[in-house]
Amino acid sequence: MPSKLELFRNLHESGCFVLPNPWDIGSAICLQQLGFPAVATTSAGLSFSVGRPDRVRSLNLELVLDHVRALVEATRIPVAVDFQNGYAEAPEGVALNVARCLRTGAAGLSIEDATGDESQPLTDRDHAIERVEAACAARDSTAPSSVITARCEAFLFGVPDPARVVLDRLVAYAEAGADCLFAPGVSDPRVIADIVAAVAPKPVNVLVSAPGFTFGQLVNLGVRRISVGSALARVAWGAFLQAARDIVGTGSFESLAGAASFAELDGFFEGEG
Repeated sequence: MPSKLELFRNLHESGCFVLPNPWDIGSAICLQQLGFPAVATTSAGLSFSVGRPDRVRSLNLELVLDHVRALVEATRIPVAVDFQNGYAEAPEGVALNVARCLRTGAAGLSIEDATGDESQPLTDRDHAIERVEAACAARDSTAPSSVITARCEAFLFGVPDPARVVLDRLVAYAEAGADCLFAPGVSDPRVIADIVAAVAPKPVNVLVSAPGFTFGQLVNLGVRRISVGSALARVAWGAFLQAARDIVGTGSFESLAGAASFAELDGFFEGEG
């Protein structure tokens, strides 16, 4: 039987799949029970769950590794990791941390080029490439079947001419050894098609965090993987905040009518753990 890592890598070989993003053990198990073939962590979702903002430096490495380990142990499907900037600046540090992450049993992880510095939002191009190379070297020595996804964050941080930057960097990251390429924030179908063509035959991940694209439209553009990032966590937070505001603001409990039933939730978790 293929390992979780092999299963995850095989998902990228053809067709297209949705990679949803749980923020805790319960949400991961629910997504597994609903039939998704794999899941990936969300750094924003994890940050919100521990009372921190969605920032590059909000989470520390040990907290993230504990979270990943818990999700891997709780599920039967592959778990990939939003590994932000690798929790290190130097390529050597990225390599060490990637190896530690893969030793948790993670099926793959993503490395981004955001700095968290508004004055220089993206890591220097050459340095970013070296960091991807280091992550891929750690993959090769630690878990060769795992999937390294390289992200260019140009669309998220107001970088001038982001489409040009994304195309240039994702091609370079693919040449550096990345298995999958990702530009969160891209919304123009023409740019998505250009990315798919530029890095082919390597797969492209597209983030869908709001209404707009359908699964079929992204398949037609050649996308192999679709993630939702923090969207599922924010949907849950949205319902929670609406109900809480109704209670404190108007004394109404009507929003509680949308709550999932005990029977439905118990059904997801029977036999787990």
